[in-house]
Amino acid sequence: MNILYTIDDSLYVNLTNKCPCRCIFCIRDEKDEIEKSGNLWLEHEPSIDEIKEAFKNYNLSDYNEVVFCGYGEPLVRLDEVIEISNFIKEKSNVKVRVNTNGLSDLIHKKKTAILLKDNIDSISISLNAPNKDVYTRVTRPKYGEVSFEYMINFAKECKEYISEVVFSVVDEISQEEIEMSKVLANELGIDLKVRNKN
Repeated sequence: MNILYTIDDSLYVNLTNKCPCRCIFCIRDEKDEIEKSGNLWLEHEPSIDEIKEAFKNYNLSDYNEVVFCGYGEPLVRLDEVIEISNFIKEKSNVKVRVNTNGLSDLIHKKKTAILLKDNIDSISISLNAPNKDVYTRVTRPKYGEVSFEYMINFAKECKEYISEVVFSVVDEISQEEIEMSKVLANELGIDLKVRNKN
């Protein structure tokens, strides 16, 4: 079971396969792994002890960052992300990042950005679209149209508590929608990264 996997100089943590979205570009629908990660479909959600045990096989000083990102939404397991990031901080000064769809407030029915304070150095939030209509069509969140507003509010709150906040969109949307996303990100004072679907 691949709890941890590497891509270049980053060590990735695969905590869960659960996700409240069904994005039209999701890589999970096409293959079982990312580069040479091995199969990222988990037999079960790993316990804290299993995750810590997996870290024994890696030297954190070999990596530029540890990233919570697997075949699911890591903040579904918010408490585990916090505990494991504290565990990492106790062992190393390596940067800790979370890649998220930004819907953890909806998932947990409470404000969550503040809970990541002092635990997470960087967060990448999937903006995915410039407005709620495109977002709902592209991301297909189980919470419906309110998801876009919640994601935006989460991003604003992350800016208060996390030193590096970045938006991402996938080039699955049109060039016009990408440009509109850039305008929105700029208005919010958040950098935007355009990711290639492949």
